[in-house]
Amino acid sequence: MPPTGIAVDEADHRQRRSHHYDFKHNFDHVHKSDNNALVNTDNSNHSAAGDNHKEDDTYMEIRKMTRYSDGTVKLRNANIELMDQDILYHLALGSESHDLHEMFGDVKFVCMGGTPKRMENFAHFIMNEIGYKLPAGTMLQDISEFSYRYSMYKVGPVLCVSHGMGAPSVSILMHEMIKLMYHAKCQEPIFIRIGTCGGIGVEGGTVIITEGALDAQLRNSQEFTILGKTVQRPAKLDEKLARELKSLASHDDPYDTIIGKTLCTNDFYEGQGRLDGAFCDFTEADKMAYLEELRDHGVVNIEMESTIFAALTHHAGIKAAVVCVALLNRLNGDQVKKVQVYTYIYIYKTIIVRHSRLSNILNHIVVCFMSCFYITAHFSCAYL
Repeated sequence: MPPTGIAVDEADHRQRRSHHYDFKHNFDHVHKSDNNALVNTDNSNHSAAGDNHKEDDTYMEIRKMTRYSDGTVKLRNANIELMDQDILYHLALGSESHDLHEMFGDVKFVCMGGTPKRMENFAHFIMNEIGYKLPAGTMLQDISEFSYRYSMYKVGPVLCVSHGMGAPSVSILMHEMIKLMYHAKCQEPIFIRIGTCGGIGVEGGTVIITEGALDAQLRNSQEFTILGKTVQRPAKLDEKLARELKSLASHDDPYDTIIGKTLCTNDFYEGQGRLDGAFCDFTEADKMAYLEELRDHGVVNIEMESTIFAALTHHAGIKAAVVCVALLNRLNGDQVKKVQVYTYIYIYKTIIVRHSRLSNILNHIVVCFMSCFYITAHFSCAYL
């Protein structure tokens, strides 16, 4: 059930419960709104001011569809309110079997990363950094342990979740996480994806904050096939949040923190121009020409989750950011040497010291993000 006591939305709720609710009209309206948000970079007749005005209008329209008046998450799916119970199958949770508001109502930040172990380590690190104390005799628990798919740890207002690898895995998790925010009546949650990536023209150890997530065809969107029809949704991240994260970088850091475009591919080997997969039908010269072309378009890193993450958070009206650490410069090779990764651990100590002069919880989280990258990177180096 939606939050009670919100008079402004009562008419909308009654309409949604009507047997005559026009789902096709709602579907068309929703996707028309998002398609209008896609930026046509080839149309030079659009002024910057006009584009900004259009984006502001689109943001407000999405905002109306995705928030109740108290800031809690509102779903863009009328079917959920008609269900007796919504089972979040891949999280091993349900709207009737669990008191989701009691369990998750205070969540402000949802931190997502690839592997269950990395997010478990990250949860423990968050707990230490923000001084969160578990009740005596208890321990940090994997809430979604019995889903056997994703891991989930809650540390105060921070939810740490593994999302697996690639768009399909992230998509499943994102649908259920957004619904969880709705059932828990969370107010203005912020989603941040952390991960590893291959850099393009940047050295291993560089922290990269995504300003634009591009698909394999360099479109700032994610392609979906819904009922046999192709739908493009804008893969937009919150620019203000990205700038806030960038502002935490220090000139004293022994590594670079940059903002740039991220290429999101559908696979790890051929889709990223790697020469070391089971199949390779292109030459090293072809690969280098492709990577240089990406760099000319402002792409600074490659990974496999940013566009689906950005598209679904934008569609849900949730502020989001993507922060990755480059494990290597792809212009110099395809595989990471273990000795390279171990040098990143030095940064862990540097960032920990900085904790003493950070007070905002978001700052704590970013510190933990960056630290956790370098702690866990050596576990993944054989695969990256």
